Amino acid sequence: MPEAQPQIVKKGAELILTIESLAFGGQGVARVDNFVIFIKNAIPGQTVRALIYKKRKGFAEGRAVEILKNTSNWVKPVCEHFPVCGGCKVQQLAYDQQVAEKMQQVKDIFRRQARLIDFEVAKVIPAENIFHYRNKMEFTFSNRRWILKDEPQDSSNTFALGLHIPGRFDKILNINSCHIMPEKGDAILRRVRELSTQLGLKPYDVRTHNGFLRHLMLRFGFNTGDLMVNFVTSYENPDLLQPMVETLITEFPEITTLVNNINTRKADVAFGEYELLLFGQPAIKEKIGDLIFEISANSFFQTNTLQAENLYTCALEVADLKGHEIVYDLYCGTGSISLFLAQKAREVHGFEVIVSAVEDAVRNGVRNGIGNAYFHVANLDKYFKQHRKLKNIPPPDVIIVDPPRAGMHKDMVSALPLLGAEKIIYVSCNPATQARDTLVMLENGYELKSVSMVDMFPHTPHIETVAVFQRKLRVTSDK
Repeated sequence: MPEAQPQIVKKGAELILTIESLAFGGQGVARVDNFVIFIKNAIPGQTVRALIYKKRKGFAEGRAVEILKNTSNWVKPVCEHFPVCGGCKVQQLAYDQQVAEKMQQVKDIFRRQARLIDFEVAKVIPAENIFHYRNKMEFTFSNRRWILKDEPQDSSNTFALGLHIPGRFDKILNINSCHIMPEKGDAILRRVRELSTQLGLKPYDVRTHNGFLRHLMLRFGFNTGDLMVNFVTSYENPDLLQPMVETLITEFPEITTLVNNINTRKADVAFGEYELLLFGQPAIKEKIGDLIFEISANSFFQTNTLQAENLYTCALEVADLKGHEIVYDLYCGTGSISLFLAQKAREVHGFEVIVSAVEDAVRNGVRNGIGNAYFHVANLDKYFKQHRKLKNIPPPDVIIVDPPRAGMHKDMVSALPLLGAEKIIYVSCNPATQARDTLVMLENGYELKSVSMVDMFPHTPHIETVAVFQRKLRVTSDK
């Protein structure tokens, strides 16, 4: 038999590859002579024919064009939009294997970036509900709809309400149903799309910056039944929205809050400079454990209510509070973790840059009868660099930090060890930045005691971890 020809990795080549694992981000990992290739829409155990569309010095990228051999871990995706949408990158992988791959990713990241050769994940908490779990969804209006391959060439593309096509800031995929949000949201989403076109409301154009409708945000109270609809528009004109509002509250009596955020800036964010209340209460309520939280449109709250309780319980367990501790909660949002910890601490001080979130946190403390939690407006990118000693706030024994996906600002990372806490609990939705910051902690007198993983986002590449740092004992000389 003739010898097999060696496979040459170059742009435009089609290669036969066996997928070994999942990379952080959800792409399959294959190798040709130890050269790493990341493959979209492929899962471990598959053999695929892949088209290489990018090659760099240390790696290449491609996409699977044909599955030559499947794996027993493959499952049929339930969503009509998979994989075009790109939100659920691994819906075709059995859930237990999703969790196993995420755990391996965390191990690899900490071993490589934090230089911890023997690192292991201490605890893994999978999700019980792997569909319909998100309590917040943001959809985008656009006059640049993504046309699917099987649609006629002359299909209209002038109106869309859905999610961004991966890698395209200007193309929106119409979403009919999203299997990771409550089913009631699908009906509202479809009805808003119908009403918008019937009423002649113009979607915002991200290139020309003309148009009215920018985003539709939905928030759900899983344990309370509350439901928020938030329209983000490019300018204020409540009269344009009034027919929509009247129809929605009539057809969907579950809606308890309807607001309009006005974002006049060019930045494509579902966050307004100010807000108008169009119907109901200005916020929804949610219950986690024995606590009730008030959540306004622009406040951060963990997007998986059921797993949030497991996350907070995990943080409370590793904090191991005895009742005398001063706790700082950095990036506290609406105060959910703060109030959980306040039940076991002497005092908790929460710090957050978003004023509306701090206001929510204060109200949440009052609502739950918790008087030992205090909340402060603070830009944590520079706050502790400028305020090494805080007036009227005692120094912390325990710090819990839960930064956004990009991680902590470098000034916050460098200031964190200087606050002198005995224990630091780092909650993260990005283990890569968490591992990066771990190096700083290790170099400044702390040791990493454990890392636990809570799967908040089934079918997506996102990972939530809880790291525990303990300050090393100071050894003094007798001389």
